[in-house]
Amino acid sequence: MLTILGFAMIATFLVLIMMKKMSPIAALVLIPALFCVFVGKGAKLGDYVLDGVTDLAPTAAMLMFAIVYFGVMIDVGLFDPIVRGILKFCKADPMRIVVGTAVLAAIVSLDGDGSTTFMITVSAMYPLYKRLKMSLVVMTGVAAMANGVMNTLPWGGPTARAATALKLDASDIFVPMIPALLVGLLFVFILSYVLGVRERRRLGVLTLDEVLVEEKVEEKEPETVLVGAGGSGDGKVSMRKGVAGGAGSGTDADERDDDFQGLDPHRATLRPKLYWFNALLTVGLLTAMIMEVLPIPVLFLLGAALVLTVNFPHIPDQKARIAAHAENVLNVSGMVFAAAVFTGVLQGTGMVDHMAKWMVDVIPGSMGPHMALVTGILSLPLTYFMSNDGFYFGVLPVLAEAGAAHGVSPLEMARASLVGQPLHMSSPLVPAVYVLVGMAKVEFGDHTKFVVKWAALTCLVILGAGMLFGII
Repeated sequence: MLTILGFAMIATFLVLIMMKKMSPIAALVLIPALFCVFVGKGAKLGDYVLDGVTDLAPTAAMLMFAIVYFGVMIDVGLFDPIVRGILKFCKADPMRIVVGTAVLAAIVSLDGDGSTTFMITVSAMYPLYKRLKMSLVVMTGVAAMANGVMNTLPWGGPTARAATALKLDASDIFVPMIPALLVGLLFVFILSYVLGVRERRRLGVLTLDEVLVEEKVEEKEPETVLVGAGGSGDGKVSMRKGVAGGAGSGTDADERDDDFQGLDPHRATLRPKLYWFNALLTVGLLTAMIMEVLPIPVLFLLGAALVLTVNFPHIPDQKARIAAHAENVLNVSGMVFAAAVFTGVLQGTGMVDHMAKWMVDVIPGSMGPHMALVTGILSLPLTYFMSNDGFYFGVLPVLAEAGAAHGVSPLEMARASLVGQPLHMSSPLVPAVYVLVGMAKVEFGDHTKFVVKWAALTCLVILGAGMLFGII
């Protein structure tokens, strides 16, 4: 019964948010509360919620102060050189912009933190997508998949959990998986190219002059509507308004590049004299995070306090920076605490345990010698519907025991368990995904509908590559 109710609760949640019948926060709170009553444990709802909040409180604190820290670093110009480099590559070509999104997300993911990756990627790329009227779910989907592949780094979390659960060395799990993961990352780049070409066909390729003229006309005459767009033979789009605007053809290329930036190069918050201090502080913070010198929430709390004090010594300026990022902080932290209700009920009522046991029990005995393949396939739905902790510490040991009985090594099982991470990063139980959709102003349901099929395909590509290379 608990198995059926568990799957029903998850399905109800996903259907309601994808159909936009409820907001994610409301669905994360009300649906599990309702199913907790159905299970007959409504009296213990408070305990389950508090347990969930206790488990996720450090994550919420980390996200709150990480948003402030990296938000201030974006304000003061730390990432402007990276952004300029990506923008020079992207120009005004939708295909290049989508590929650039994947490349940027993959590079920034090297720090092992999803929320950091999404904050930097969205801050850099969002203005381009908006200005060219590109699909924002393409941006969130590509960023999530690139980060999902990179999330398998030993300091990203899943690999360390698998190593701990099966008492293995993390390097023995990860290093042999590198070829398969590289194939998965290459597939994300190829998929980004395909999605970018699709956006290019929909919008055309604009020159910087055309985009800047379009923007200036919109600013001067907001009431004017677009009356025509024609595609020329060379693939470029000429955009014309009801009222003609000046072309500004005398502006040189460097000035146009300066104008066409995701981050305002003349904003008052820039601190060029403190650039190297901010850069070294960020490198030091990420190094301390990887080396686990202090808990991550503590590191970001200290980092946020320090960067505010040094870059904005006057209290009114500090308050202004905090207020500027308050909306993102509130949205993300609220979503995390709402997710605590969902995970608290799933775990407290025993639904997760029953669902995992049922999925293990339905595996035919003939599949025993192929338990690594089975584990790789199961990692897709299981890491999507439950936390990494629940999967790696609750389900993987059971699967590994079944595999060991048929001669499948724990190392193979551990490697196969990493396959589902590209899909996991878009799970409603992953706090970082709310940073992504919140900053991109994308409905979570729209993101889910777009990304699930492509992320699942990426997972299967990694699994296939792992089997082809003899890794799994």
